[in-house]
Amino acid sequence: MDKQMENKGLIFIPDISGFTRFVSQTEIQHSRMVIQELLETLIKSNQMGLEVSEIEGDAILFYRFGESPDLEVIYRQVEKMFCEFHKRLLAYEYLRFCHCTACNAAVNLSLKVITHYGEFTRYTVSNFEKLIGKDVIVAHQLLKNDIDQHEYWLVTPPLAGEGGPQADFARWMQWNSSARKTESGDISFFYTFLAPLKAEVAPELPELEISSRTKVLSFSREYDADSITLFHATGDFNYRSRWMEGVRSVEEVSHLLPRVGLKCRCVMDDGQAVLYYSSCSFTWDRIEFSETDEQKNSSRYFTLEKTGEKKTRLTIDLYVKKNLLTRALFALTKKAETESTFRRSLLNLESLVKEIRLPG
Repeated sequence: MDKQMENKGLIFIPDISGFTRFVSQTEIQHSRMVIQELLETLIKSNQMGLEVSEIEGDAILFYRFGESPDLEVIYRQVEKMFCEFHKRLLAYEYLRFCHCTACNAAVNLSLKVITHYGEFTRYTVSNFEKLIGKDVIVAHQLLKNDIDQHEYWLVTPPLAGEGGPQADFARWMQWNSSARKTESGDISFFYTFLAPLKAEVAPELPELEISSRTKVLSFSREYDADSITLFHATGDFNYRSRWMEGVRSVEEVSHLLPRVGLKCRCVMDDGQAVLYYSSCSFTWDRIEFSETDEQKNSSRYFTLEKTGEKKTRLTIDLYVKKNLLTRALFALTKKAETESTFRRSLLNLESLVKEIRLPG
């Protein structure tokens, strides 16, 4: 690196807006998990070689020494982080089992990004590396400003030029200018709102996949529970060993908060490990979700239908591959045992739904 560039670089701070209210007004356990997962999402979305200096509660201080990157390159990084952040929020909104205050409120979180170029250097305290320099202070001062919306990308003149950005990197983009008053003088900046970009982010919903299979068994039972509680009990893999016969334990393979679309490994009593994927369709009166093993040999299709005040009927349909040999082998070797297993499982579920108390 050029000697002149050793103490110059890009400061890049994605900051989660609404963090303080979210943490102070919701359950600490799930709010912690939501924020942790969102921050990890931002770090995993790093595509331009940024380094992490520190995580500052609701923000991440990224940096990269060297010449100022092209503004469009920075925008593509902003776009990537912003879209992945909101995809994660949509997953909480559409695919969650939990309806606690934290999980309900997560969708209201938002993201702003501060980008600045200037002079700074690193220093070490014990085993921790930190940044120091006037431009680190400038970047943090810009987190507090008079912008009246919570989702925007802010750039400073060292990145955009004194006249502001000379190009729009998306058809919806419009630039504004302002200044932050500080004790050492005004800090000018330019910003564009990201709300139009948010409108382009769609939830990635896993599809229900049973078209290539045929139904071989069906079980049904009514429970004295509302549909959300029953959905939580049946769909959340963390409860699976409590009611499903033959399941010894469940190991989560992906995600921190339990939700539809996750991938889990079920360890059976005989030592066999089966990897399952789930998908879902949801309305308040009818919830449908399915689980398919990794080899796609079989699927379980769950239907929860509201039948009255705090009464829900659960139906579990078992599907196998749509060919005569598979059906014949199932009928000869597995049908009787599977029927017995599922009937005992539905009975076990009776006591579990009485224990579950959903917060909020």
